[in-house]
Parts: sequence; C-alpha cells; structure tokens
Amino acid sequence: MLSRTSNRRCSREWSWVFGQPPEALWPLISDTARFNEALNTPKYAVEEIAQPDGAVVRVARARFGPVVLEWQEHPFEWVVNRSFAQTREFRKGPFRTFGPLFEIAPEGAGSRARYGLHIEPANLFGRLLLACGFLGRAGARIDQMIRNAADYAAGTVPQIFDYVAPVPPPGARVRIGAIVRRLETGPYGHGLAERLAEHLLAAQELDVMRIRPRVLARLWGVPDRPVIELCLAAVREGLMALRWDLLCPRCRGAKVTVTALDHLPTGAHCPSCNIDYGRDFARNVELTFQPGSWMRAIEAGEYCLSGPGSTPHVKVQQILSAGEERELAGELPAGPYRLRTLEPGPECDIQFDGGGFPEMIVAKDGTVGAGEPQPPGMLRCVNDSNRRVTFVIESRQWIEDTLTAYQATLLQGFRDLFTDQVLRPGDQVGIDQVTLMFTDLKGSTALYERIGDAGAYQLVREHFAFLAEAVRQADGTIVKTIGDAVMAAFADPAKGIRAAIAIQERVAEFNAAHGPEAISIKLGMHQGPCIAVTLNDRLDYFGSTVNIAARLQGESNGDDIVISERLASDPAVAPLIASRRARLDVARLRGVDIAMPFRRITNPALASGRGEERR
Repeated sequence: MLSRTSNRRCSREWSWVFGQPPEALWPLISDTARFNEALNTPKYAVEEIAQPDGAVVRVARARFGPVVLEWQEHPFEWVVNRSFAQTREFRKGPFRTFGPLFEIAPEGAGSRARYGLHIEPANLFGRLLLACGFLGRAGARIDQMIRNAADYAAGTVPQIFDYVAPVPPPGARVRIGAIVRRLETGPYGHGLAERLAEHLLAAQELDVMRIRPRVLARLWGVPDRPVIELCLAAVREGLMALRWDLLCPRCRGAKVTVTALDHLPTGAHCPSCNIDYGRDFARNVELTFQPGSWMRAIEAGEYCLSGPGSTPHVKVQQILSAGEERELAGELPAGPYRLRTLEPGPECDIQFDGGGFPEMIVAKDGTVGAGEPQPPGMLRCVNDSNRRVTFVIESRQWIEDTLTAYQATLLQGFRDLFTDQVLRPGDQVGIDQVTLMFTDLKGSTALYERIGDAGAYQLVREHFAFLAEAVRQADGTIVKTIGDAVMAAFADPAKGIRAAIAIQERVAEFNAAHGPEAISIKLGMHQGPCIAVTLNDRLDYFGSTVNIAARLQGESNGDDIVISERLASDPAVAPLIASRRARLDVARLRGVDIAMPFRRITNPALASGRGEERR
C-alpha cells in the first residue's frame, strides 16, 4: 500500500497480483454500482442540467447519516479490461474532491492490478475524517472486496461480494412457495421457478431492479425461451412485474418506463444525452422485469450513474481537451462499433474486422470519423475541435442481451399470457422486417363432407394445436386463425424455416395419431417490412409482406413449403435449404404487379440431401 498526503490532498494505492487475466476480473471490479451497493453506500439522486452548448451537467445529492452531500458527477474515463477513473467535485459536505483510479494489466497468465483513492478535504470536518483514518478504513474494505471478486472469478466462492440480502416481509416466503408450485405445474415453469424465486430474494438489488431474461438465461446456462416464458408466467402470478423501457439510442438508458404497450409514447427526451429520440420496437423498446413490490421493494436512486458497468456496451470513454491527442493501451475484438461523443453530435458506425483499431477523430466542425488503423494493442483519440469532448467507442452488439418489444410480441408465450398487451387504438408501429408463415388445410371442404362437421372441427382444432407447438418451439407466435388457415410470425427467419420444415416432416406422425383421415398442409412464407396494429383486441400485422405470404400459401400443393426468393436468399436461411429439393418457380400473385419468384421445397422428409433442382 502506498500513501501520499499533502496539506490539501490525501491519496492511497493498493496493488495485487492475481491468477486470473484482466478479462476475467474487469467485469466484476469495473461494475462500480454493484461495488457501491455491496459497500452499503446509500443511493443518490441526480439532476441533469442541459447547457447552452448541448452538454449536460450532472448534480448528485445524497445523505450519509446527518451529513448532506452535493457534488458534480463528472463522467468516468475508461478503457475496457485496462483502467477506469473519475473525480467528483463537491459543493456540500466535508470533501472538495474525491475519486477512484483502477488499472489492470496482463502479467503472465494472470494480471497485476492497482486501485487508488484520492480525497481533498473541504473543511475542518473533512480534515478530521482523514486524520481519524477514513481513507484507510475505506481502503481496507475495498481491498477485501477486490480480493473477493478475484476469488469469485477463480470459482472458489459462490458470490462476487459479501452481500446480505434484505429480509422478506412476513408471510412472503409462504406465498412465494405457493406461486413456485403453480408455475411448475403449468407449461412455463421449465424446472426453473424455484431458482427464479431465490434470485429475486437473494440477488443484489442491481441484479433485480431491471431483470433482462436473456442475461439471466446466460447466467444459468439455459436457452433464452424457457427463461422468458418463466418471467412472463411469473408476472401473471404476481411474483414479478413487467416494464416496457423506451431506451435512449445513445446511452441505452431507460428514459421512459411503462407497464403496458398502450401507454408507450412515440418518443422521449434523454436528459443524459440532451437529445430527443423516437420509438423503434425492434431496437429501443425493451421488455424487462422486477420483483413484485410485495416481496422486495426497489428504492429510487443511483448507486453509481456513469461507471463502466452501467454501460457495458461502451468499451472506451475518454475526456480530451480541445486540440488534445491521446494514445491508450488496449485492444478491442472484431465486431460492429459506433464512434461518438458523450455530448450531442454526429456519430460514425464502423465494422472492425480485427488487427489495428482505427483512430477516432473529432474534426474541427465536430464531426466524428475513423482514421488510420493503429498498431495492435494501441487505441488513439484525436480532438481537433475547439472544445473539450468526451470520446466514446461503443459496441453495437448490445442488442444480443435485449428482449425487444418486437421479439417479445412474436413469442407464443407472450401472446397466450398477455392478450391485453396491445397498442392503443389508432397507433401503429413500423416493423423493418418480419418473417410470416401462412398455412391452410388442403381439401378441407371435402374433409367436412366426408366425416361431418363435428369430426372435422375436432381434427382442425387438433391440427391448430400441432401447428402452435411447432411455432412456439421455434420462438414464433400464431398471430391469428382464419377458418382453417393460420398466420404465424417469427423474429428470426431461420427459426421460421425450421418451424416450416418441422411441420411438414411431422404431418405423417400427426396423421398416424389422428387417423383414419389424413390432412395435407399448404404452407407459404415471406419476409419483409410491415406495420403492427391492434385489431380485434389483438396485435396484428398488415402490409404487402402479409399479402405476399398469404398468396404464396396459395401456390402450395400441400406437403411442400413455398418461400419467396427474398426469404430463400437470407444468409441465415440459405444454408438450411441448400441440401433440400428447392425448385425455383415464378408466378403472378393476385395483388402483386410483377411476377414473383419463389422456391418450392418438396416434402423435406423425402427430399433432404438430394441437392437443388431448377425448372
């Protein structure tokens, strides 16, 4: 431990050598909000004040016992897997400035790390606190927590920090036990209900104040859909509450939160970024969850507003003065990135394929661009503008953890459990791309004549259940039934194709189980843009994509799959049909001005592996 003290400023440093590499420790130690919660620091309120130049000043306020604190919350600076630092400038309280510095670097197969704290007292009370060992006590606790994080990364302890969960209200555990039993006897428990309940009770508040089911699924090592369905069913049982978050496209913060789709505005203002932004169901409307307030209350406020762990999609954030250039040690993996500033202004999207990351340049006119690639292991920022700027390099892969409104509303479990979650009358939402499936029973009129209305109706209902299960297993949803026909929708085109193949492959099994009458299913698919609306108290889809998918079903002969050429050429779909008999055809579809090319896949159970045949 190193210590430096002046008449006005006191600082201390701690250092460690760990067996784990920086990549294993960084996500734990850089999560400053989790760190502060485990330290039992109180939450604080933040006022964001827009400035004439578009920048934002953040003023935070908190109370430590009888002491009232107020400070300006400056942005953190960090480089992922390497370092973070921040300084708070106080307006009220015993200190004038306070801030941490953390650095970590590879050393052999492990890493070497150091953590520093600096404090400048503002008055006699602050000097007394430092003289009485305030910094040493804080440092001892931080030292213990960082060692705990390393033990967690090594797998020797079950939780990151020593954390004591709040005691549930009287009777809560009995009620929770009854809910868990009901969930597990239903179709959506998946053997995970008890695990979810324990998570809601025992996890740190940061883990439950905004539960993202895909992140939870990854933590548990299970597929996404069972966890999503469990969370939805838990809401119906009162164990959890759902929220629709309208996310800022820059900081990804939830600036508007509502409990029903018909309460969601078409846009919002982000005071953190000082921008107005619109609603996009596929990109910035997210479905998240919280524990029911009766079992665990979530207090308002922040443990840490702007640390690296609060915005993990941001990989680099650095504050540069006008005209400053800065080189930083650090590496970023290949992938899609966005270069921007924390302040409002232009941004630049790039696809980084590996090697040297391009330098980020803010030009004299404030535009953001990518320069020449730098040597591997080096990052470079250049501020050619005439003002101080906070550089941001963010990964655009954040969407992988997000359950968007578009994806959620295309899940059968959501449709079954939340029929009341619809858009308000007259509202409509543009969808950039959706994969649609239409099916119909071939010869259904003759079927009714042969076996009578009652027998045919029962067979049709059972065939609906057969289709619904195939669609649900592919993470899709039945939008509606029309007579003997079905309209289904999928967020993922490859999963939609897999559902179609599964349906036609299993028709023989269905017929064997429901004989002596055999059914034949006509099936057509297309992908493209559409609009989502509320019709007959349900979410529905309209547009030319819907019409074309329905018309392609009409081209089906039964026991085959007819898909548009656009869908067939989708990069995720093409490999799935490459080894199947996919005959190219063209037809004039009713309501479509030009001839429409499509692929006809004959019964997949018979055609798999025979190559492609063209007519």
